[in-house]
Amino acid sequence: MAEKQDYYETLGVGKTADAKELKNAFRSLARKYHPDKNDAPDADEKFKEIQEAYAVLSDDDKRRAYDRFGHNPPGGSPFGQGGFSGFNINLEDILGGDFFSNIFGGGGGRRRSSQNQGGDVLLRHQITLEDVLNGAKEEVDIDLPKLCEDCDGTGAKDGVTKKCSECNGQGQVRVRQQIGPFVQDVVQQCQRCNGAGHIAAKSCKSCSGDGLQSGEETIRFSVPKGSGDGTRLRMRGKGQPAPFGRGTPGDLFIELIVEEHPWFERNGMDLIMSLPLSFPDLILGTSIVIPHIDGKDLTLKVPANTNSGDTITVSGRGLPSSRGIGRGDVVVLCKLHMPGKLDKTTKKSLDELRSKLEAEPDIIKRIKEDASDRRD
Repeated sequence: MAEKQDYYETLGVGKTADAKELKNAFRSLARKYHPDKNDAPDADEKFKEIQEAYAVLSDDDKRRAYDRFGHNPPGGSPFGQGGFSGFNINLEDILGGDFFSNIFGGGGGRRRSSQNQGGDVLLRHQITLEDVLNGAKEEVDIDLPKLCEDCDGTGAKDGVTKKCSECNGQGQVRVRQQIGPFVQDVVQQCQRCNGAGHIAAKSCKSCSGDGLQSGEETIRFSVPKGSGDGTRLRMRGKGQPAPFGRGTPGDLFIELIVEEHPWFERNGMDLIMSLPLSFPDLILGTSIVIPHIDGKDLTLKVPANTNSGDTITVSGRGLPSSRGIGRGDVVVLCKLHMPGKLDKTTKKSLDELRSKLEAEPDIIKRIKEDASDRRD
């Protein structure tokens, strides 16, 4: 078992440090290593060591015992039989209410400065490669949550409410949290009334007391050029209203899903496709024209003696970047198209052609030559 570090060294103070020096040292280190502020793997263990050191050195009796006997006093641990559980130190008083306001959402008896916020809404919307290339203006009718018209979002029948008994109408409750040897009083939003301070006397039948209804709304937005599959657009304030209308609405996120194209696959800014060709086309070469997503025909020139697996690149006919600048390429993979069932005459003609084309009968030699070509 590793030897425990000296408490004074843990806090970075001298043995003559007074109460103010100890408190300042602890405050600085605790703010740095608090597990809710520090994601380092050893932050939790470091924070416990800092707490233990301060808990001992800030207590006059325990500090005297530690100065005399170190970590092994005659009576056992300076924490007593219960270890850390023997200490109730107000951590908020040491670190300040603002520290815990950031972590827990409240503290020091102060009311929350941030408003309640409604939930976010996610809409998945399909677009085409043409939309990715050119950008698009979209208009969609969707059902979105809105405040109930019958109760004005209060969730109460006829809008009649009563004081929340959980928080006594304050909208906040004080809870006690144990952090190591320290006890922290934290002010949190009342869960029963969602911080409103009042609840429905009787639930609104139209919204079942939720304060929300669904209503159709027309959403208009622009699809940026170069958008990728999964790109999310954000419309602030278009999400779910805050609970009972108290606070700011959430946001609407529109996730773009790029539809599958009949022959193109996307690789960043490039468009990839396969081109099945007959054996004569590969040997003699050919030129093929196909329609393209930019509205202009795409001409694919296949040179003579092309192998199955070779690629042809058409520069500047791919997709734009996410900034809408420049365009990628169209990359065409040439593949030998195997015909279906052949009649006897065609088979005979192919057999005669094979004997004419097979200049080198040694198959092993041909395999070696092909391997050498691939490696060059």
